[in-house]
Amino acid sequence: MAAKPLIGINSDYRPSRKEHAALSFVAAGYYDGIIASGGIPVILPPLADEDDIVRLLDMLDGVVLVGGADIDPRRDGYMPHPTVRPMDPRREDFDRLLVRHVCQRHMPVLAIGSGMQLLNVTEGGTLFLHIPEDLPKSIPHKDPLDAAHRHALLVERGSVMERVYGDGEIRVNSMHHMAIDDLASSFRVTARAPDGVVEAIESAVENWVAIGTQFHPEAESASALDVKIFEEFIIGITGEVPEVKLVA
Repeated sequence: MAAKPLIGINSDYRPSRKEHAALSFVAAGYYDGIIASGGIPVILPPLADEDDIVRLLDMLDGVVLVGGADIDPRRDGYMPHPTVRPMDPRREDFDRLLVRHVCQRHMPVLAIGSGMQLLNVTEGGTLFLHIPEDLPKSIPHKDPLDAAHRHALLVERGSVMERVYGDGEIRVNSMHHMAIDDLASSFRVTARAPDGVVEAIESAVENWVAIGTQFHPEAESASALDVKIFEEFIIGITGEVPEVKLVA
């Protein structure tokens, strides 16, 4: 039996506070999705040494980029919107180095939420900084009073998203105010919300396994179908359909 692939997962970071020491953390849904799909998760702390990041990637078979707070638009030459809540600089420094090397290697990557946004920016794309202002006719993509807010999803034929969801009505969770504007040439859009907002992307580069979702298949509000995205990611790496196991 082939060895299970090692999948790196970047971690969120919170600096020290009066009542808490500094800590790194990862929502369990990310590593549970990898475990259930036949991979071995490896949690990555926010490293600062680029050589250390390179060595880590040499040992991994793929990377999951987690969601979280916003990436700082000032780092890409844009003025921030008042609604932007940047992630901690220590995490963003690491994430940007990590994604740059992932892209240079065309390493298998599953990017979720702000992880997908950073993947697109790294490859030359741009972002809407606040959907209600940039796209005033858009549907709601975030409800502060409902963490399980959902909307419909329209998938493209011949995509991973079509294999995951098939036919029928699809609804996914939605908890973001930023979104992809110009898509990097390395990707193609494979799912949109009914208002046209990009909800999923996949690699347009031959032999590069790269999947991005704006929605969160790891969240408690995800459906059983959403979790199959992790399975498709592992299949893309191994070429084999894994024996899926339920995680308690």
